[in-house]
Amino acid sequence: QCEEAAYEERRYPAGKWACVTMGEPMYEQSISLSFMKLMRYICKENSVGCHLGMTVPVLNEIHLTKEGTELEREVLTAYYLPGEFQQNPPVPMDPDIHITERAPLRVITRVFYGMTTEETILREINVFWELLGPTETVLRGTYIVASYENPSIPQRRNEIWFICQ
Repeated sequence: QCEEAAYEERRYPAGKWACVTMGEPMYEQSISLSFMKLMRYICKENSVGCHLGMTVPVLNEIHLTKEGTELEREVLTAYYLPGEFQQNPPVPMDPDIHITERAPLRVITRVFYGMTTEETILREINVFWELLGPTETVLRGTYIVASYENPSIPQRRNEIWFICQ
C-alpha cells in the first residue's frame, strides 16, 4: 500500500489571470465576495458577452501578519483565463477585476480537505512548516490557498502552496 506524498513541488507557466482583491473583516467573506465577482465575469459580464468557462484551481493569495499568528485582511483571488482567452482577455465589466499577467511560479504544495477558514489555513501552514523543517527555499508570510471544487462541497480538495524563491 502506497503512502500519499506529504507534499510535492510543481511549476506553473506564466499566464493571464482575472484577479480581485478584497479586505473584508473575515477571510471567508473576502473570498466569497471575490469569487462572486469573478463568477459574474466568467458568466457573461465581460466585453465578449459570453461564458468563458471555469478553470481550476482558483487561487487565494494570503499574507500573514508580522507576528505570523493571523492573516492580513487583504486577500487576492485569482481565476486563470482559459487558453482561448490568454492572448486577448475579455475586459471585465466590474472595475474591481483586473487582468494580470502572472510570472512563472514554482511552489511546494500540500493537499488538505474541507472548508477554508482563517483557522484551518493557519493550521495547515503550521503543519506544512513542521513537515518541511527549517528552509530558506520558500517565502515566509505569503502563501496561496488553491481550491479545486465548489465551496459548497463539505470535503472539497484544497492545497496550501508555499512559493519558492
